[in-house]
Amino acid sequence: MIIMALDHVRDYFHADAFLYDPTDLSKTTAFLFFTRWITHFCAPVFMFLSGTSAFLVGERKGKKYLSRFLLTRGLWLIFLELTVINFGWFFNIHFTMIDFIVIWALGVSMIALAGLIYLPVPAIVTISMVMVFGHNFLDNVHVAGNGSGAFIWSMLHEPRFFNYGDHIFFVGYPVIPWIGVMALGYCIGTKYTANYDPVKRKRFLVELGAVAIALFAVLRLSNAYGDPNKWSGQASGTFTFLSFLNVSKYPPSFLYLLVTLGPAILFLAFTENTKSWLSRQIKMIGRVPMFYYLVHIYIIHLLALGATYFCGHTWKDMILTDWVSFEPKLQGYGFSLGVVYAIWFSVIVILYFLCRWYDGYKRSHIRQKWWLSYL
Repeated sequence: MIIMALDHVRDYFHADAFLYDPTDLSKTTAFLFFTRWITHFCAPVFMFLSGTSAFLVGERKGKKYLSRFLLTRGLWLIFLELTVINFGWFFNIHFTMIDFIVIWALGVSMIALAGLIYLPVPAIVTISMVMVFGHNFLDNVHVAGNGSGAFIWSMLHEPRFFNYGDHIFFVGYPVIPWIGVMALGYCIGTKYTANYDPVKRKRFLVELGAVAIALFAVLRLSNAYGDPNKWSGQASGTFTFLSFLNVSKYPPSFLYLLVTLGPAILFLAFTENTKSWLSRQIKMIGRVPMFYYLVHIYIIHLLALGATYFCGHTWKDMILTDWVSFEPKLQGYGFSLGVVYAIWFSVIVILYFLCRWYDGYKRSHIRQKWWLSYL
């Protein structure tokens, strides 16, 4: 979540964000590339650990409760994506652009998981692995036009823009692979039951993470399967390495998921018993993830409103009709990457104190106010 905010600060403040994609190897720098690349871990980890958390909730309260909760929470997330979150990204009361991105995918994946949990765990694993391992076989399947068939297929697998009158719909997170990621996380939850040996769990996670990374390396070297963008030799060894790492996020390719979830699972294995001051603060933020997510969008966008005055623009230029880095009005706006990191640090400090307050309020009132479990 902390790393995620870096990517969104970069979107709203970095001058080069309005000129080219940070993973465009013909224009980027190594530092800018990794500023973007490190945030690739965010969405897969959100999805994966949401599934793990769901399993633990089901262990405590039963599958019937969990299924109902996943269904209602999923619908709530989709509603938030299309209303409160959408407004936060654009500050446009006309909602001229509607994005179906990470929170919508989380919501749909939860709704799917609400049904999948009634299957035996081996069946869930099989279905999930088919989605995650096999969805790139669908890369050459396309549905032309702006009709309902094309829109539904886009929601399932192919990111696309759709123009309907004065409104633009962007499907950025097709759900087939994401449902599989969340369901695999649910299955990993079986390793976190009270009677499961922690030593055995750590060994399993280390082996799983190492296998994922090794499989990524083998498949990526071969350029045979798993990502539509092939790597190639570049003018320097550094940029050849960047090409090797430059995997596709939209939709998340099999190799993208391997190279993000593999290290994340290793990190999970080696940090389970970490009890430092910093880890406690990070856990506190993690107890209020939706609050953090909603508030961070509005803080970043409000700061960007003020930042326009330092670049010869006005706050009205931050009332957006397109994604911020594609907004024609903002050509010439933006700051250096050093300023981006300073703003990111400031945003995290603000969010820390807001989350600390809300975490205390939520823990004190959760029994009296049921709706707090949805924020």
